Amino acid sequence: MDYRQRIIEEAAVMFRTYGIRAVTMDMLANQMGISKRTIYEVFNDKDELLSGVLKWMTVRQKEVIDKVLNESENVIEAIYSILNRMMEHFKSMSPAFQMDMKRQHQNIIKNLEDIDQLPYVKNNEVIIERGIKEGIFRKDIDVKIINRCMLEVARMSNDREIFPTDHFSDSEVIRNVYINYLRGICTQKGLNLIDLYEKKNK
Repeated sequence: MDYRQRIIEEAAVMFRTYGIRAVTMDMLANQMGISKRTIYEVFNDKDELLSGVLKWMTVRQKEVIDKVLNESENVIEAIYSILNRMMEHFKSMSPAFQMDMKRQHQNIIKNLEDIDQLPYVKNNEVIIERGIKEGIFRKDIDVKIINRCMLEVARMSNDREIFPTDHFSDSEVIRNVYINYLRGICTQKGLNLIDLYEKKNK
């Protein structure tokens, strides 16, 4: 493994654990047992490092989603599996990381969105297209528009300022916000499958 990949993976763990603002290049260098100069030889600044981390996360998430899709009988089963993984993922993530991303790094998110390299942007389109082919999602929906809507619904569902964890559980928010949105683009076949997997997940 080269230094770039090592730095990205270690930074990802530290950002997720402590938040972006709290992690300095000195801390990262000490954690890795390398000099700060070595990091700056690979990344110009922390924003460039964060961009590298997010792109790497995108690749990892695509691998997970591809695996889930290949192993699932239908797209609704795949979505529930992905949602369960996402909830576990966010439980292990520091609220500070999410807050830092939301408040201080919107320019990085916007740049990644523009080139379709933000986690779940491209991956979500694959899910929607498969759902249409399986007769689970309606044929009259626009994939790109629904993709953006589903991403915004997912983000809102995970927004701790809108749904603080001391008032709402993750499962309640997902069921009432994301799953109900999903019902709106489903055929009767899709609605029946959602009812089936809702019972299984209770």
